[in-house]
This record gives sequence, C-alpha cells and structure tokens, in this order.
Amino acid sequence: MTTSAQTVPLVKEPERLESRLQEIPPEPGVYLMRDGSDRIIYIGKSRKLRSRVRSYFRDSQRLSERIATMVKQVSEIEFIVTDTETEALALEANLIKQHQPYFNVLLKDDKKYPYVCITWSEDYPRIFITRKRQLGKEKDKFYGPYTDSRLLREILRLCKRIFPLRQRPQPLFKDRPCLNYDLGRCPGVCQKLISPEEYRKIVQKIAMVFQGRSQELIDILAEQMHKSAEALNFESAARIRDQIAGLKSLNADQKVSLPDDTVSRDAIALFSDEQLACIQLFQIRAGQLVGRLAFVADAHAEPGAILQRVLEEHYQTADSVEIPTEILVQHELPDGEILADVLTGRKGRKVTILAPQRQTKAELIEMVERNAQYELQRMQKLGDRNQEAMQDLAAIVDLPELPHRIEGYDISHIQGSNAVASQVVFIDGLPAKQHYRHYKIKNPTVTTGHSDDFASLAEVIGRRFRKYAEDPQLARVGNPDWPDLVMIDGGKGQLSSVVAVLQEMNLLEDLRVVSLAKRREEIFLPGESEPLETDAEQPGVQLLRRLRDEAHRFAVSFHRQQRSDKLKRSRLDEISGLGHHRQKQLLGHFRSVDYIRQATPAQIAEVPGIGPRLAQEIYDYFHPS
Repeated sequence: MTTSAQTVPLVKEPERLESRLQEIPPEPGVYLMRDGSDRIIYIGKSRKLRSRVRSYFRDSQRLSERIATMVKQVSEIEFIVTDTETEALALEANLIKQHQPYFNVLLKDDKKYPYVCITWSEDYPRIFITRKRQLGKEKDKFYGPYTDSRLLREILRLCKRIFPLRQRPQPLFKDRPCLNYDLGRCPGVCQKLISPEEYRKIVQKIAMVFQGRSQELIDILAEQMHKSAEALNFESAARIRDQIAGLKSLNADQKVSLPDDTVSRDAIALFSDEQLACIQLFQIRAGQLVGRLAFVADAHAEPGAILQRVLEEHYQTADSVEIPTEILVQHELPDGEILADVLTGRKGRKVTILAPQRQTKAELIEMVERNAQYELQRMQKLGDRNQEAMQDLAAIVDLPELPHRIEGYDISHIQGSNAVASQVVFIDGLPAKQHYRHYKIKNPTVTTGHSDDFASLAEVIGRRFRKYAEDPQLARVGNPDWPDLVMIDGGKGQLSSVVAVLQEMNLLEDLRVVSLAKRREEIFLPGESEPLETDAEQPGVQLLRRLRDEAHRFAVSFHRQQRSDKLKRSRLDEISGLGHHRQKQLLGHFRSVDYIRQATPAQIAEVPGIGPRLAQEIYDYFHPS
C-alpha cells in the first residue's frame, strides 16, 4: 500500500519541508503543527514565525525528548499572522484551550484548590469561594487558586466583618432590613438602602485585598480617617480606624526579607515527579507575602515551558494593577521576552522576568520550590492512600480490576413523608459531584406514616438501570456510565430487595452490588447470610464508609429541601384554582406565605399568571370576613 504524500512526516521530505518553511512569513503569529491524521499536535507562538518554526528542524538544535518526538510526527504546518505579540499570546491560549494538543503543556483543572469569585456582572456583586472556575460571564472575576482553603475562608470572614456587606442570599423580611443592618454589618442591600454604585465601591475595597493591594488600601483609608477627624466626624473616623486595624491583622507575621521592599514581585517555581508537576506562585507586595497560589500540570514538558504556560494563563485575566514589576522564575522561559513585553504594555510600566542565580532572590526561589515539593509529596501521599483503598476494596469484594466508578445509594424520609433517594458517585476513589442524582420516591404505598426502605431502594435501582434492561445491545461493562461497584446503605434486607429487581432485569450477573450496614460497618454480598470478615478500619472499608456517609448527606439535604418546599405550599394547596405552577410563581415573587398574607389584592395580581379574580380569592382566603 502506498502512503499518501500528505501523511508522510516533513522530516522525511526535505524539499517539501523547505518549501513549507519558505512560505511562513517572518512576522508575529501562531503556528499549528498537524500529524499524518490531520490532528493538531502542537500550537506555539512567536514574534518571528519563520525563525521559530525553522528552529525545530535544525540538526544543531538541541530539543527535549518530548519535542523531538513531536517533530518526527509533523506532516503539515499552518500559521496565523497577527499584528502584535500580544495578539499572538491571546490567540495561542484560546487555540490551546479549544484543541488541547497532546504535546502542549496542559494545566490540570484541579478542583481541590479554591478560588474567590466576585460577580461584577450583577448590580450588587456577591463574593464567595468556589472550586469551579466558570468563565461564563466576562465581567465576573476569579482570584486564585489558593493553597490554604482554611486561611482563605478566614480572610473572607474578616473582610465581611471589616466592611459592611450583604450577609444573606435572600431577604429575611419583605419591607425592612434584618438585624445585620442595625449592627452595621450590612448596608441594607435587600431594601436597596444603598445604591449599586456605592455598594460596588465597598466591594472594590475588598477586591484590593485579593489583588495584593492591602497596603495601598490601608493608605487610602488612613487618608479618609484623617479627613473625617478634621471634619469632627469622629464616629466615621473610628469606624475607618477599626477597618485599618483589621486589614493590618491579615498580613501580620508574613514579612519576607528582601532588600528592596518597595518592589512588587511574583516568584514561581515547580517540583515534579514522573507524572505531575506542582507549581507554586508567591505574590509579594511591599515585602509581604500576600498570596500563595498553586497549579498542577503534566510533567512531560520542559520546566521552563510549564512555568511559561502557568504565568500566561494566570496573567491573562489579571487586572493591570495585579501585575508585578518583577517576576522571578526558577527556570528560563522559552518565550520570556514576549511575555515581558505583553505585561509591560498592559501595566504601563517596565515588567522584568528573570531567573536569579544567587543571593537573596535565588533563596526566595528555593523557598518557593521547597513549598512546591511539600505540596507534591502531600498529593502523592493522598494518591497512594487512595490507591491502597481501591486495591483493598477490590480484594474484599473480589473485583477483577480496581473499581473506577463506584455508586452509593441511600433513602431519606420522616415516617414515610417526603421520601427521597440519593445516588452519589466516586471516580477513582474521589467524589464526582457532576454525576450525583436525586430521586423522588414514586411508590404509592410509601406515604406519611408508612415507610418501606426495601421497596424504595428497589424502585431507585430499577429506575437507574432501566435503560440497560430495555436495550440488551447497550454496552454495559466498559461504558463510563456503568459502575464497577454499587453500594447500598443497609443490611441483608436492603440488599435482597435490590438483588431481586436486578434479577428481574437480567443485570445481576453484570453488576457487582454490596451493602454496608451501619452498626458494625459490615459488608454483605448477594446470597450470603453472613457478612464478610473485615476490619472497620481497613482502607477498603473506610472507602465504602466515605461513600455511604456522602450518600446519606446528599439524601438528607434533598429531603430537607423537599420538606421545606412542601411546608411552604401546604396552606396554598387549600386555595381552589391555585395549582402547583401558580404556587411557585407566588412564592418566587413574595418569598414566603407570610408576605402573601400581608399583600393587597392589587399586589397579588402583579404576579404573572395571577389575574384580579384569583388575586381576590387568595386575599379572601387569608382575610375571611
């Protein structure tokens, strides 16, 4: 069979390679390298495209083993010319996110590091901690990821005490603010006692804390305090004084010894094993460590390329005031000049990137590297412990391979009322919340005063695996949606009810199912009258216990939500002509039944779907003549 010329690597066709290189202009832009299957395997940028691309194919060029392997596979080169290096930098980042090329440095989306989000897209911005960085709304701003979630929560808690902020997601009262307003902890957002413009000014001060500008904020507040004192407004001056004291406590005992404390700088270093690279970025402002960020990447690329990728992504969404004038790096960056020029243009001041070799700055890099090493060791220890737990569990229940996907099920109710079930999923021993599911129990025999956990579990398992029973051709084992192990919260009775429904669906032979009893943490297998001989503290049993506890927590939270919704609607159910949809409209508008009771017929009629006649009936129900 003859191979098409288009699929032959360029290194094997020198004439075609030289012709292609001549076509590439010496201008700034982005280049894309494709393999014989037309897949994009690498994306890069350069201020001179032709020189950069040609350098990959020079015999004298010393390439890393990874890049050398990539060059041998390149069958086609494309390029996109841009006007500036800044445009090339942004375009490269977008293309890498879109195509995820194999040979590029790819940062791992590690959910264990939290971010702080400020929702500038809203009139009254919210500030909260999240582990999901969703870039859906352009104006919203994320800061992080931070290494110490406990410290981060403490900082946010102090910020809410120092500055008056909205304390509740929903208003407690319809026509007046809650006690937080009287205490000075909230400016009355629920009643709009503060304008969006004034409230955003408060939030901007808190944003300065997460931008590493605490000292700048303290200087601004100190000036305001003196002006208030000169105007004999001592109450305002005292309040600002307390805010300054609170801000100073945030940075207490975090001094970093450097000779030039006036320079703002970031220091970045990594430590890696064969698979993962842990990266730490220290943010130092006025000689104080104001932030410590963490990133995780695949360790297959050169250290300098990894650091470059982290810095590019970190500064891509940073405001100009957040960019330091000096960036210390552990290794030389492959495109450090481009990044420095881009950051200089955005900041409006000279930004220097350097790899210090000795004295104080080199010692700082060593400290950052040491912290990265400790973080990698911690991740390895957690990974080893998790691997040990999965191996132990596979041995306990006799699985042919390690359990990739484990599902846990639990039932929650109060004497049969508002009965619900939960399905939680662990992937490789860790919670995968995107796969969690809730179930409302539909069994008509499960009512208030009459519960049946056996029937409820059978119903839920039947609904979960119904599609596999209805379509025998549907892939089971090997399907990412198919669990390697199912755990039922309960003993022999609960397990038997689940086994019975799986037998009816002809799925029992393909599905491994066990139950975990609460009293002695005993594991039961189908058809066995006695539990397995296990120790409650061995790793595999502890993994099942974590799964069971998570299933219980998830079921209870959903049950409480259902019970709360039912209590809200209980009185509205007595009004004729007011169905479930209109009840939701009313509650969504007034927030509670008490507010509906206080409303006039005209106010009730403002709710979509509620006409004047029905509004009068609702009013008459709460105000009988």
